[in-house]
Amino acid sequence: MSIDTPHSAMVLAAGFGQRMRPLTATMPKPLVKVAGKALLDHVLDRLAAAGVTRAIVNVHYLGDQIVSHVASRAAPKVVISDERDALLDTGGGVVKALPLLGDEPFFHINSDTIWIDGVQPNLTRLAEHFDAAAMDALLLLAPTAGSIGYDGRGDFTMAPDGQLAWPEERAVAPFVFAGAAILSPRLFDGAPQGAFSLTRLFDKAIDAGRLYGLRLEGLWMHVGTPDAIALAEQAIAESTG
Repeated sequence: MSIDTPHSAMVLAAGFGQRMRPLTATMPKPLVKVAGKALLDHVLDRLAAAGVTRAIVNVHYLGDQIVSHVASRAAPKVVISDERDALLDTGGGVVKALPLLGDEPFFHINSDTIWIDGVQPNLTRLAEHFDAAAMDALLLLAPTAGSIGYDGRGDFTMAPDGQLAWPEERAVAPFVFAGAAILSPRLFDGAPQGAFSLTRLFDKAIDAGRLYGLRLEGLWMHVGTPDAIALAEQAIAESTG
């Protein structure tokens, strides 16, 4: 049973973007432009198109620039979760923002993730496949092989029903987390305060059989370094040409 499309989203924009240096020596990675648009705007535009009306954006490194950048944005309405005093990592940042996100499942998206949709928008597909009764999280996954700019070992194996598991040690996993998900607030029950990685909660959800994945339709681009920007821009140009 799917839910209605979430109206709220958590956008992670607090990281240092060290692999994107020298571009991030003077600007936060979410404001680096790809195809003439800041990475953060690619994400916010996609959320707006999916029906999200409010996006919680956390900030830390050069956070003033992000605050200024989104100040005039109307769709979605941006609310800042301020981590400029202390970086809380991927899990702690969401815990801090939970009072702003409400009691319903919400989109969770990295500010630097970018992809080309297939026939149906992937955020819409996530909403259609999310089952709050069975899942604490539904992650959008890209194939480890064939994604633009990605040369890692992947993150997850996926069963035919979509249940996720960690791969065997030193094995190459078939799927990489594409940086977008729907999370239930229930995932954070009992979560600690302060800085911690969301991976800790994924561990718990896997043990409970409540972490699921959905394969991305289209093409995911890992824009982790300055060199990867050109590859992403070429893929975008080819998709619209």
